[in-house]
Amino acid sequence: MRKVSSATVAMIMGVALYFTLFWGFDGLRVLTSPTYGLEDVWRSQYVFGIGSLLGLGPMGLMQLAAFFGVMKLAVAGICAVHIVDRFRSFAGGTANVEILEGGLILVVLVAIASAAPAVASHNGELVRELVIQLALAGLAVALCIVERNSAAKETTEVTAPSPDAKPFTPWR
Repeated sequence: MRKVSSATVAMIMGVALYFTLFWGFDGLRVLTSPTYGLEDVWRSQYVFGIGSLLGLGPMGLMQLAAFFGVMKLAVAGICAVHIVDRFRSFAGGTANVEILEGGLILVVLVAIASAAPAVASHNGELVRELVIQLALAGLAVALCIVERNSAAKETTEVTAPSPDAKPFTPWR
């Protein structure tokens, strides 16, 4: 069972590293740009799509782009904190996977919000990119669940009930 746990930890760290690097660089690119990344039509198509649905003007589009940049940078920071926490747990202790799960919830929310305009505009390439991000987030959450269940099985002791034990029936 330990080999499965090591592979699980390695894959979780790989997904966390992916989001740290790619979403971190994307968030920094958006926040350091004078127009918050709106000059890159490919990367900002979802901002224009959401902005048209909400009826936003130019300043609203810039604020929305800045919001998505901050969210991506926050996810990258959360994943970086998890990587540091995981390396700390190798020295002793346990890693807190709830931090990563919170970041992955943000990944799912941002990816779904970004995918809706891409689907509406029939942009298959952007949808493919966002589906890959959703799949990686789903994989990481599933692996976190597997890791949590294997750790719970190691710490809990299962015993058989005694023969004279009465079943629990709350309605009697």
